Amino acid sequence: METRLEHDTMGEIAVPAEHHWGAQTQRSVENFPVGTEKMPEAIIHAFACLKEACAQANAGFGKLTQEQADTIADVCAEIRAGSWNGEFPLSVWQTGSGTQTNMNVNEVIAHLAAERGVPLHPNDQVNASQSSNDTFPSALHIAAVLTMMNEVVPSAMRLAAAFEKLARDNADIIKIGRTHLQDATPLKFAQEVSGWAELIAAPCRMMEDGVCPELKNLAIGGTAVGTGLNAPEGYDRAVCDQLGEITGIDFEPDENKFHALTSHDSLVLAHGALKALAANLMKIANDIRFYASGPRCGMGELHIPENEPGSSIMPGKVNPTQCESVTMVAVQVLGNDAAIGVAASQGNFQLNVFQPVCAYNFFQSARLLTDSMDSFRTRCVEGITVNAEKMEGNLHNSLMLVTCLTPKIGYENAAACAKKALHDGTTLKDAVVASGLLTAEEFDEIVRPEKMV
Repeated sequence: METRLEHDTMGEIAVPAEHHWGAQTQRSVENFPVGTEKMPEAIIHAFACLKEACAQANAGFGKLTQEQADTIADVCAEIRAGSWNGEFPLSVWQTGSGTQTNMNVNEVIAHLAAERGVPLHPNDQVNASQSSNDTFPSALHIAAVLTMMNEVVPSAMRLAAAFEKLARDNADIIKIGRTHLQDATPLKFAQEVSGWAELIAAPCRMMEDGVCPELKNLAIGGTAVGTGLNAPEGYDRAVCDQLGEITGIDFEPDENKFHALTSHDSLVLAHGALKALAANLMKIANDIRFYASGPRCGMGELHIPENEPGSSIMPGKVNPTQCESVTMVAVQVLGNDAAIGVAASQGNFQLNVFQPVCAYNFFQSARLLTDSMDSFRTRCVEGITVNAEKMEGNLHNSLMLVTCLTPKIGYENAAACAKKALHDGTTLKDAVVASGLLTAEEFDEIVRPEKMV
């Protein structure tokens, strides 16, 4: 492998000649051969937004020339477009401040700028008025907002819309309800599905209304320990204004930088919304696969798409694999939430040093949820059909229709009739008529499921 020599404050080190990173990136590559998990692409792209904003703000304060700032902006736009993805090789399991990723971005920008005839020092110019301690948490917030608003929420709303269509297409079907895994009173299938749609939409509102306003507060301008050393007064506001131009989102300087550098409470809150979405997806996927169980010896109230063979030994078997995928994703997200919660509790003095692991877990959750919801929608939900005959049979076979009789015959008499029907293996109507409490005609007049929903 052809190499070139790069240097930093620790001396010289050989760097692969075909790459654009420098000495500090190479030291991280060599010092952290841990796992296969790399810094999430979302973080790198957010850094590219931030570095461009910082450069333009620095130009406004006279710390960079406009040519330097514009060159940084051009390179950052290419990074966001994915043109240089191979230049960011660092492991998640590096320094807990994310310093090496900050320097990785600085070095790549400096090298690419030099190729354009604009020499820049990765620390003195690209990192001007900044510290890893305020840039990494800022990039983390920027990436989290962009990912939730541009990926997670749109995917979720597409899934919610699919459930709303399923409800509209089956507006008049009445089925038996179930609580505690036991028969309950009737409801419309569309009513149940409307609950599924809301289970998806509600966490999205949490993200949009409750989470993002907190995540939009950035640590930038706090530099090393929150005091803003080496950053011009008003620099934090100037950077946020530039970020608004780049991303279309109104970011704000965190009013207390000592909080911003040491706490990840807003990220915990944000992942909590992802966890809520995952928990709701678990419930929906379980409902669907139980309703689709069978095909002959289960509940069989729903038909789901048959996507692939389900068994290597049982011919003709088809399994609810999309539901299973969703539930496994949910489990992973719940585990990631525990990791983020523990990591966020580890702020020591003026800095939290568990930032890369927070980033890795957050963006894995976001990516898994986004992909999972799209797959679940296209490969399962949009192909669900109702077994109306089975639903109607279960409805009229249920003993809990007796509930509507309690105003007429009383709770204890109604319970006795339900128990008699179950014991004797008869219909509820037979048991009530046999008790002498109602005639057959009176029973038929009262027990009308369509009036119970």
